[in-house]
Amino acid sequence: MLGWAQWMVLLVAAQRLGELAYARRNEARLRARGAVESGARHYPLFILLHGAWLLAIFLLVPADRTPFWPLLVLFLLLQVARVWVVATLGPYWTTRVLSLPGAPLVRRGPYRWLRHPNYLIVAAEIAVLPLAFDAWVIAIVFSLANALLLHHRIGIEEQALAGRG
Repeated sequence: MLGWAQWMVLLVAAQRLGELAYARRNEARLRARGAVESGARHYPLFILLHGAWLLAIFLLVPADRTPFWPLLVLFLLLQVARVWVVATLGPYWTTRVLSLPGAPLVRRGPYRWLRHPNYLIVAAEIAVLPLAFDAWVIAIVFSLANALLLHHRIGIEEQALAGRG
């Protein structure tokens, strides 16, 4: 029997798979235009982290656990923010660090106020979804792992974007 947590994980997994397909299409187009990837070696760690996070929620949250609705609603609002980020970047949105020389930095949408809004949203998602099901350990462990990876990735991304205005 699947509970709320398991259904949410399946929905999030489907969303992420759709995003990966969109990202791959964008990656191919960007590479064809001369985009250069930075930090490719850490990319599999993100796939592992996100997959393990979803698997942990799916397997460790009891199927009969009722969600704390305000946090589940917050998670759904984070999905709206996530779509806003993806839509704002459009053909430049990827899951890898790709930089197209000469392309201007995007400064509209959430990028008017934040340098890395997607990373803030992802950090919130990783904490909020398990917390909605009272899975504190999952929230803490994966938030810490994500923070370590993001610290590394943001440095790579800042270096890749340096000099672009």
